[in-house]
Amino acid sequence: MEPTPGAATGIVTVGLLMSASDLPAEPLVSALARDRPGIELRLMTAYSGHLQRWLDDGDLDLSLLYNLASTPSLNAHPLVREHLWAVAPPDAGLRTDRPVPFARVAAHPLVMPTAGHALRSLIDAAAARAEVKLDVAVQTNSMRVQKRLVPAGHGWTILPDVGIAEDVAGGTLSAAPLSEPDVWRSIVLGMPRTGRTPPAVEVVARELTRQVRTAVHEGSWPAARLHAQGAATEGE
Repeated sequence: MEPTPGAATGIVTVGLLMSASDLPAEPLVSALARDRPGIELRLMTAYSGHLQRWLDDGDLDLSLLYNLASTPSLNAHPLVREHLWAVAPPDAGLRTDRPVPFARVAAHPLVMPTAGHALRSLIDAAAARAEVKLDVAVQTNSMRVQKRLVPAGHGWTILPDVGIAEDVAGGTLSAAPLSEPDVWRSIVLGMPRTGRTPPAVEVVARELTRQVRTAVHEGSWPAARLHAQGAATEGE
């Protein structure tokens, strides 16, 4: 299918969070291939900190990020808030309908993201609010490694539901929402402030936003809640 004369065209490089890339990637590609054939997508997946650096450096045109407010160089448009979950081996018997107090999670050795990782900062802040000390058994910068070490008996972990839903459904992990305190991450769409936004980038930004909202509405992102239009990002 040839692009319509005057339609938005060009290469658009999009950053997707490693923990949530499976949800919007395929429907985003399908929608743009169908409706905007003149746009060529490049999808990059990484952790939020890496994506933010690439966006600042001009290597990305737009990106999903989390727990980021607008900065002098970036506009952050709030999309969803997502509950973090305790993740354990199947024999721990965690249930998706029974929240687990943070103190119970902290009673186990933990497989944690490395220090400085945005998710680790959220977890450390929650531990401080719960007034518990974390027993960190191992640290890793790979969510895949986190998920493999848990059923192998090296400890529990804490991850967003979107990154573990298939593992829980397949019986390789058990999981439950964190409580006392609840722990949330806020996912935003980050775009550079500088210069005029190319039409192709605007098109992709609108479509990515639509796909994220559709995933929440249709229940394929069950732990996420849509931000109200114009709401500020939250540092929870």
